[in-house]
Amino acid sequence: MSILNIAAYKFVTLSRLGDRRSELRGLCQELALRGTILLAEEGINLFVAGDRTAVDALVAHLQADAEIGPLSTKESWTDHQPFRRMLVKVKKEIIAFGVDGISPAKYTSKRVSPIELKSWLDTGQQVVLLDTRNDYEVKLGTFKGAERLDIGHFRDFPQAARALPDEVRKQPVVTFCTGGIRCEKAGPMLEKLGFEDVYQLDGGILNYFEKVGKAHYEGDCFVFDQRVAVDTALRETDAAQCYACQAILTLEDQQSDRYVKGESCPFCYRTTDEAIRAIIAGRHEAIRVASRPLPGSEPYDNTRPLHVAGEWHGFEMLDFLTAAVPSVDRAQWEARLIEGRILMDGAPVDARRRVIAGEKYEHLTPRMVEPNVNADIRILHEDGDIVVIDKPAPLPIHPGGRFNKNTLAALLVPAYAPERLRHAHRLDANTTGVALFARRRRSARHLQSQFSAGNVAKQYMARIVGHPLDDEFTCTASIARDASVAGARLLDENGVSARTAFRVVERHADGTTLLLATPITGRTNQIRLHLWSLGHPVLGDPTYQPDRVVRASQSLDVDDPPMCLHSWKISIEHPGTGEQVTYEAPPREWAASGSKETVCPSQ
Repeated sequence: MSILNIAAYKFVTLSRLGDRRSELRGLCQELALRGTILLAEEGINLFVAGDRTAVDALVAHLQADAEIGPLSTKESWTDHQPFRRMLVKVKKEIIAFGVDGISPAKYTSKRVSPIELKSWLDTGQQVVLLDTRNDYEVKLGTFKGAERLDIGHFRDFPQAARALPDEVRKQPVVTFCTGGIRCEKAGPMLEKLGFEDVYQLDGGILNYFEKVGKAHYEGDCFVFDQRVAVDTALRETDAAQCYACQAILTLEDQQSDRYVKGESCPFCYRTTDEAIRAIIAGRHEAIRVASRPLPGSEPYDNTRPLHVAGEWHGFEMLDFLTAAVPSVDRAQWEARLIEGRILMDGAPVDARRRVIAGEKYEHLTPRMVEPNVNADIRILHEDGDIVVIDKPAPLPIHPGGRFNKNTLAALLVPAYAPERLRHAHRLDANTTGVALFARRRRSARHLQSQFSAGNVAKQYMARIVGHPLDDEFTCTASIARDASVAGARLLDENGVSARTAFRVVERHADGTTLLLATPITGRTNQIRLHLWSLGHPVLGDPTYQPDRVVRASQSLDVDDPPMCLHSWKISIEHPGTGEQVTYEAPPREWAASGSKETVCPSQ
């Protein structure tokens, strides 16, 4: 949990909105923060995430602003950056209401603390609990006996409040919402309508949960992030959103015969396969737009984190860097230290510095331009738990080396935001075919446990150099635990055990052979390394080459002949249904009988 998320709002009179927007955009960019900041003449509302130092710097900047001053924040932690970009917007209102004459910076209704409200409810004190939230939020949970307005948007609140019976106007009324911001306007509005004794629950439902727990509250609380809802202990619940219509679904909704995970729910049962295909077509268009031009094609300053593990405590900086990233040789790290590209808190570090376990450094690559990649990404299947991709090549799955923005994970972000897909396994940048992603944390755990236990059946197609003597054969050569200096794995009799079964499909006249490869274990570069060790390297492999040659691990260029290794089929236990399912990526042209796309290199 390394990413700090904060939410804060404050109703104050703000001036210089355009200047403030520019200042905050520049500061947040400098601090590598992401999220949204809304500015209006009535105040500020923000949801921002980043590392602790950066978030604290932003809060300090805001609190030093004479017009903003002290700012109360709500904090939570995640293991990922939940926002795709940083937005700073100037709006008419920081919470849309549309009623003139309501100015929380000048006046708000009386506040009641969670502890005091619980005391009132414990003793049966006469009070009307008025839920100011939208109908889909209320559906997940609310206070026992609360008055519900059945509104679809907070802008509908004034009209719904006017329709409340006269007897309610004479009673004590406590308004409540998720975090308190809507009640800042709802309370004064009620008073304008003649309600005689109005309070607002300080800090909203989430503050009530934190201070007193579940007393007098039934159900869960909807939250506006990837969790969908939290329970009274502020833990993520099993509430879900319909993939097709985005409706909030309780467990009861999810048990309906009309709920088909990833396709439809009781509220949009008419959703058809054609509609699902249209959704996927929309994803493809989002990927196409995001990749033209490729996001890494413009120069930018890229920083990558370097964390000091306990085993490196006390190392001199150069020794630490060499041990932490062995794929970069010592001379290169020494040059980067001299160039001031190894940073701590934004400042270059001394090469003689001794590192301390737990410290975090950054590796700066200024004006970085990433190599081109093949962005022809195809979605084979998706539902509420998983997304199955047909990965093109060359395209890395995740950041590393020369790649950061030009990766499969990054290119999927615009198509699925605000979701954060989690890759369940890895394919080399130069390997094509089936790649699995999880849409929920629980789904990711379920898939990862299958991969760890070796319960996932995988089958690859490979076109290799030469003709094996046997139609079926197996390789059990052990593989080194760590990458070599060149970044490639090598055979090592003291390494981890590995086993791959091979079956010949067709021997071609050009001296190559099409194989089916079934990895029994799942080691890095296993298929490629095993074939190379047997004298039959994968055709087009830039690392494991004929005549026992090993070159530095690298991604091919887009115009290079392909590496003929394809993740063809994968079988898993579906994390949502528990059924055994198989997904298949269409074979590439080089796998066709008599393919002329590739030429066997001279030996």
